[in-house]
Amino acid sequence: MIAATTARVLRRFRSGSEATVTVEFVLLMPLFFMFLISTVEMGMVILRQSQLERALDIAVREIRLTTGAAPQHDVVRDQICRLSGYTENCATSLRLELVQLDPFDWEGVDPQPDCISKPEEILPVRGFSQDGASNELMLIRACMRFRPMISAWGLGEDLVDDDPEGLVSLIAVSAFVQEPR
Repeated sequence: MIAATTARVLRRFRSGSEATVTVEFVLLMPLFFMFLISTVEMGMVILRQSQLERALDIAVREIRLTTGAAPQHDVVRDQICRLSGYTENCATSLRLELVQLDPFDWEGVDPQPDCISKPEEILPVRGFSQDGASNELMLIRACMRFRPMISAWGLGEDLVDDDPEGLVSLIAVSAFVQEPR
């Protein structure tokens, strides 16, 4: 008797179609929401990267135009921070490296840039030599660290996969020739 009642209830439930749209909605909505959040996250990353590259290019242009002036780390960093935007704690999350290169006796630059591991930690300047002689090839590299909007889900989770602090690194590189003095 209980089996017959249970079977009748299950048959009625199986033949009913009132909640089919709700079930589909419940199953697919988290997936669509993850795509939406990941798209916004990726847009913000691309915006920050393009703004960092633009700000570095403008700063390098300023260095090239001021012939003979030795670039100071803090001045260049502050100029990049002012131009880049979309960066919280820029003075502590942006790190610059300036390296002299010899195009005739090429030695590669360290492929791993020196980024600040925590926004609160300020490390000493790495290799910001100001003694570039006339006609010297100079490479400047900027590394900025930031926390994604949603770092525990979707694309944000994949971006911070290898970082214990949950920060993402963006790197911009530019080169210029030190003008004759």
